[in-house]
Amino acid sequence: MSTAYVPQQPQHTGAASPSDPPPAPPHASEASRLLCAGVYLDSGYRDQVIEQLYLNEQRVVAPSLGFDAARVLAHALRARRHELLWAAAVLGLWVVGGPLSGGLLALFLWPSLLLAAAPLLRGRAAQPPWYRWLAAFLARWTGRVLTGFALLTLGTVAFGGGTDDDSGYGSSYDSGGDDVLGPLADTFATLAEPWQAWLGIGVLVCIGLCTAAQRNQFARALAAELSPRRFPDAAGDPAEQADGQRFRRLMHRIRLEQHTPLVMYHEARPFCGAGAAYDTWVLAVELRPDEEKKQQPLSNRAILDRIRPLLEQLRVPAEYAGPGVRDRLRRLEIDECVFLPVEGLLSRDQAPYGPAEFEQHRGRAVEEGGEKRRHFLRVRVGGWEEELVVTVFVRVHTQGRMLMLEIAPHVLTPVRADFKDADRTSHRFLHDSPVGRIAGAAVLVPGSAGRSLVTLGRGAVYMWRLLTGGHAHALPDGPALSVRELASAPSGSTFQEMDVARYLRSVQDRIGRGVRLALAEAGYETGEFVQKIVNISNGAVHIGRADNSSFAFGDHARAETTTGGSQPQKGSD
Repeated sequence: MSTAYVPQQPQHTGAASPSDPPPAPPHASEASRLLCAGVYLDSGYRDQVIEQLYLNEQRVVAPSLGFDAARVLAHALRARRHELLWAAAVLGLWVVGGPLSGGLLALFLWPSLLLAAAPLLRGRAAQPPWYRWLAAFLARWTGRVLTGFALLTLGTVAFGGGTDDDSGYGSSYDSGGDDVLGPLADTFATLAEPWQAWLGIGVLVCIGLCTAAQRNQFARALAAELSPRRFPDAAGDPAEQADGQRFRRLMHRIRLEQHTPLVMYHEARPFCGAGAAYDTWVLAVELRPDEEKKQQPLSNRAILDRIRPLLEQLRVPAEYAGPGVRDRLRRLEIDECVFLPVEGLLSRDQAPYGPAEFEQHRGRAVEEGGEKRRHFLRVRVGGWEEELVVTVFVRVHTQGRMLMLEIAPHVLTPVRADFKDADRTSHRFLHDSPVGRIAGAAVLVPGSAGRSLVTLGRGAVYMWRLLTGGHAHALPDGPALSVRELASAPSGSTFQEMDVARYLRSVQDRIGRGVRLALAEAGYETGEFVQKIVNISNGAVHIGRADNSSFAFGDHARAETTTGGSQPQKGSD
């Protein structure tokens, strides 16, 4: 009888049995490792990480749920340094090779620019608009055709195809008929000597070696310091050992801000970093005294204190399950956080992250029900090795004998598939045959000049913005983007979607039960609250506002919206 092998999962915070391994810190989580690998695989993602965390240093970092944004930034800066050095080396070879080849390598300039521009024309969308796809298609194939012509000309000159015994450099092509490439190649053949063509070929070989060396360097970084075995050792990570006062200052600020319970936010993006909103709802019920009970004071703190023990019970496994329970709810995290607007601060260092300051804000915010300063009970489940993060924000407020319950679930979907395949990518390259490596580098040589120009151009623009943008002395701003959200896949697998539904159902059920018990213990009726909870659980929809819209109900209903004062048609029942 065979026994299925269950892979060991890294552990996180929460109650655990003595036999459980210690929790993995955020800087050593699988999500951190994959994000660090992503900056080597995707230059666009790398640029966004550097822009959000390093260039715009006036922006507070978004909450980093289950990962370390500072370590991702360190690897992004390291990958960019290497990329700029290789781009400068490749472009230098093209510049030197032009005169050495008698100008023959200049034939590769336009096709190289077209090949480099094709990805920019297409864009980063999975399904780009037809006009972008067509422009990229035409640029790519035009570049390939021109590259073929340039190679043909280079080979013609190198092998003396344009010479004969009488006239030195003539044409080996028949000038008659429909041959167009022959006379063109013959014209360029008169501009250089064969030895110059061979020097041009040698320069192309050197460019191919540089391209292969760059790919090998990135592959070895993925297989070494970013491997599952070595990544937990942050002290030995070469990216963390970079010098620079700005680098050290921002690394310290990011690690101070990213996991604090005090969240400095931008008004337009309050939950930046938590993922996509998932079935957010607000419930309001009237506080009606129960005639059979004596009323007790009911505060927001009392309701939250009644909810919290019920949520903590979700960590406890079933009695018959034994000590080997792996359910992620056993690592459920519960804490309280306070959201503060970043407007009004004069510098990023003025944010009140101290423990005493946070306690002061929490004590005031929990009962005040303010608009800008808001208190939330935060419930977090980090599943699938911190790749699937479910966070539920709970806010309770009593005002005017009304109870308002706000529940805002957010879900961080798993990391992009190409980032998750980083180990496979590096292994495939490092263990590829010599023929495969040569072929892989050779196809990148024609477009290397254009790509190097684009890379160095981006670096120059970045340096200009860094020197002239004035970000170091700008007023503080809230986070604009989360590097974790930028690397998230559109959706998870079926198993992951099932887990999200299970986590949310469990948490929301305990929240509803806790509020109901708090109402009953304070001497208030619970019938209306229970009914509304049941309606929401069954999928009822609350419409708070509908502008220029029409609604129809029924199996065959139809609704239309018209302009100019016309009345919408009524749907059939």
